[in-house]
Formats: sequence, structure tokens, C-alpha cells
Amino acid sequence: MKWLRQTIAVMLLNLLTVPSRLGSSAVAIIGIAGVVVVFVSVLSISAGFAGAMIGAGSPGRALVMREGSDTEMTSGIDGTEATVIKEAPGIRHEGSTALVSAELYVIVDVPKKSSPDSPANVPLRGIEPPGFQTREEMSLIEGRMFRFGTNEVIVGRAANRQFVGLNVGDMVVSGQNRWQVVGIFEADGGVAETEIWCDVHTLQGVYRRVNSFSVVIARLDTMNSFETFSQWLMTNPQVHVTVRRENEYYRSQSETMTRLIDTLGFGIATLMGIGAVFGAILTMYTAVASRTREIATLRALGFNTASVLLSVLAESLVLGGIGGLIGGTAAYLAFNGYQTSTMNFQTFSQVAFAFRVTPKLLMTGLFYALSMGLIGGLLPAIRAARLPISSALREL
Repeated sequence: MKWLRQTIAVMLLNLLTVPSRLGSSAVAIIGIAGVVVVFVSVLSISAGFAGAMIGAGSPGRALVMREGSDTEMTSGIDGTEATVIKEAPGIRHEGSTALVSAELYVIVDVPKKSSPDSPANVPLRGIEPPGFQTREEMSLIEGRMFRFGTNEVIVGRAANRQFVGLNVGDMVVSGQNRWQVVGIFEADGGVAETEIWCDVHTLQGVYRRVNSFSVVIARLDTMNSFETFSQWLMTNPQVHVTVRRENEYYRSQSETMTRLIDTLGFGIATLMGIGAVFGAILTMYTAVASRTREIATLRALGFNTASVLLSVLAESLVLGGIGGLIGGTAAYLAFNGYQTSTMNFQTFSQVAFAFRVTPKLLMTGLFYALSMGLIGGLLPAIRAARLPISSALREL
């Protein structure tokens, strides 16, 4: 108990004297805060991208592609196979309508608002009439639904924000093709909001892919219907397909990009963190040097070395924690919800998304800050604990 009381007393003394060393302490705080800002902001890109991709998929829907295909861009299903797929058990019906849609997925060039001279690859998806009902999270927020059999399109909310000429009434020009924008839809922030939708049969005619589709999307009768649906198709000799839950497909689509961003974020944070640690070391060495006689006096009065060591570490941790809180708050205010778009390297198409500074990410940033503070204070704390009492008392 005596040891604990001594430790608490010395810690409080250290912390109460921090304002007198505010200049040197600010160096460590600002350095650590800068690292946390960069770390959290970079990883918020990964969190936002993954959120948009994973949010697009539902475990209650199944995605059917050609056997061996890993993306809609590389998949091809002919009309005969699509008809067989629509007859599979496990598909939900509303009245006599099966909630299943054979779809065609292509890419069109649309300029970005941020760089009008640099066209981006925006997905253009052709759907069948049940396609909108198949995705229960979809809803029109402006204009109306396109008319099947025409060159009308609806665009996702994120695409409308990020790209030029996607307002209601605008004309999307792709080569010699003209598409009239008649509506804007949202999809709970999922990747579908980056897409443009039209009638699949009109799109087939434009791209000379008559009776050819990329994928079939089916809304399952229940969550447990997937096994029945998948098994029936995988054992049917009339089709050669791969069947996946939609959320699992989109999760796999986000893996390459999120891994790249996470690696980049941790790499940058590590390099910057090394500099911040040196800043913390210098700060704490300065603090120990300015309090040499004070520390020696405490030792002479009977305070043990462990109490001195822990008190210096506590001060370093507090500085790290303050830097982490400042950095996390700054990152949240500056980047959370920021709208942008990037290339999905697995489909070579643009994905619009918002940066997401999540509570988990903020906690990770704070942990990183505390780690830097702990490492930065360790050597100065050992020096303080080992100061020779007699020589330290003679120092001015």
C-alpha cells in the first residue's frame, strides 16, 4: 500500500507540473496527433470503400454467374441458361412474379465533376422488370422509373454526386448512344448507387449482345433457401454456373482494395510514428532533465525507483492520449462522410463511397497514440529511475 501511495503521489506531481513544460510537451502532442490524423484518415478510406461494397449485398439474394467467373465483367450467361435459372426452387414470388432478374453489366465513360477532362468507368446495368423489386433497399428519390423498351435510365445517388451530366433531364452520351436520365435512386449507401440502370434488352441491342447476360440476381424465398437454390443449379446439367450469396460476392470484391489501403495506411503511420516517438523521447528527456533535483529529492526521501519510473511513463501516456484524442477528433471532423470515388481494380469500374471514421477506427488510433507515448517515455523513465541521488542533488 505504501508503494501504491508513493506511485500515485509522484504521478500526480508529474501531471500537475506539465503546464510548466507546455512548450516541450506540445511537440510530442502535435507529433502524435499528426500521426493519428493521417492513420485514421487513410484507414477511413478503406472502411468507407468496404462499407459501400458490403452494404450492396444481401444474404437474402443469390448471384449466379458463369462457372469460373469471379466478377460480373467476366461472366456470360446465355438466354437459355437464364430461363433455366429462373425455374430453380427457392426464389421468392410476389403473386405470379418471380423476383429474379437476368442482367447485363457494361462500362461507360462519364467525366468526374472533380476532373471533367478525365472520364471514369461508370457501370451501366441493364435489368429486367423485376430487377428493382428484387432489391428491397432500392427507392427512387427523384424523377421516375425508366420505361422498359426505351433509352431511358435512372442513376444512383452517389453517381449523380460524383459525375457530370447525371441529373434528371440530362443526356448520357456513350459513343453514338444517347441515354435520357429520368430518375435518381438510392440503395442504403451501397455500391449500386454508383451505377446507371436501364432496360436490359435495350442494352443488349446497343452492345450487340442479343440474348446474352452477365449475371442473374435472385431474391431468395428465405435465408435458408440458398442451399436448395444453389444445389439445384449446381447439379443441373443444363447450366454451368457459380452461385454465391450476394453479400459474400461483394465482400470478396472489396478485399484487394481494402488490403492495399490498409497496408498503405499502416506503412505511412509506422514511418510517421517513428518520428513521433523520437519527439516523445526528446520531450520526456527534457522533462526528466528539468526535474533532476526534484526526482533525486524524492528518492532521498524514500520514494522507490518503481514509483519514479511509472510516474514518467504515466506522463508520457497522458501526452500520447491527448495527442490521440486531438488527432482522432480532427480526423472525424475533417473526413467522416467525405464523398469520393475510386477504381475497383477487380472490375475496373468506379465505386463512389464516403469516408467512414468509425468508433473502432478511433479506438485503434487512440491505442496507436498510447503506444507511441509508452515507447517514447520508456527510456527517459529508466534514466529517471537510475539517477544517482548524490550527483543529481548537486545539479542546478
